[in-house]
Amino acid sequence: MTTPRAFTAIVNPAAGGSASASSMIPLARLLREAGAEVAVEYSRGLDHAHTVARDAAAAGRVVLGVGGDGMVGCVGGALAGTDAVFGIVPAGRGNDFARQLGVPSDPERLAPLLLDGEPRAVDAIEANGTPVLGSVYAGVDAVANANANKTRLLRGSAAYYVGALRAIVSWRAADYRVIVDGEEHRREGYTVVAANSGYYGFGKHIAPDARVDDGLLDVVLVRDASRMLFFAVMRELEAGTHVRRPQVEVLRGREVRIELAGPPGRTLPYGADGELPGVLPVTAKVMPGALRVLAP
Repeated sequence: MTTPRAFTAIVNPAAGGSASASSMIPLARLLREAGAEVAVEYSRGLDHAHTVARDAAAAGRVVLGVGGDGMVGCVGGALAGTDAVFGIVPAGRGNDFARQLGVPSDPERLAPLLLDGEPRAVDAIEANGTPVLGSVYAGVDAVANANANKTRLLRGSAAYYVGALRAIVSWRAADYRVIVDGEEHRREGYTVVAANSGYYGFGKHIAPDARVDDGLLDVVLVRDASRMLFFAVMRELEAGTHVRRPQVEVLRGREVRIELAGPPGRTLPYGADGELPGVLPVTAKVMPGALRVLAP
């Protein structure tokens, strides 16, 4: 008889309006009823979550990232490049990496996957030396994210939409230097996304052909256009049909460097898994098969 798995669930208590904490109650009950041991740790921040994840994995436990893409990216990134087994409990507002993998949020469907599923090897991204999971992006989307983080009156998707509107209205085309596997591409535009997962930004299908197990990053460049045309592109993101437009270019490679070529003095933030680690330049390298995740 197989010994039931032991789990350590790392919860972001703020994600999804505290949905993370409440979602663990029925899931933990189902796991324990099946004989599994479940420990729940509430994250005090990304550094704390990283440490807890590594310690739990070293003890041979299955590590669960409970929350949105920020928490999932942090916990999964901490385990990338190890033999640890990672599970995702989608409990944020975006859940984009879980969406790409087909991980269910319903506890009745998720529990059997976590209890009996076989780990699947998927790629990760090393972004300026830090492992992340879904995508690295630099442009109006990262500015929108920064604006949303500064908004105190609104939360979640409402804060992001208001932040995005502010970012677009004030946007000046960025002069990008994008180097994909050593080949330079100079473009003016709105954003550059180096995608492992096809989804980002609350379910936007930014890179519809991206695969998490092909050893490649899909590099999506949205070039300069009128604001009205950009809004049209934005409306097409959910279906992924924006890639048919001539203003949208898709490249593929194993290593992508995104730089801001000018003007002097301008800076631009970059984002990764919903977080904002810093400003350009950023180098994103694929980490093939670096993460063992319980996914369909």
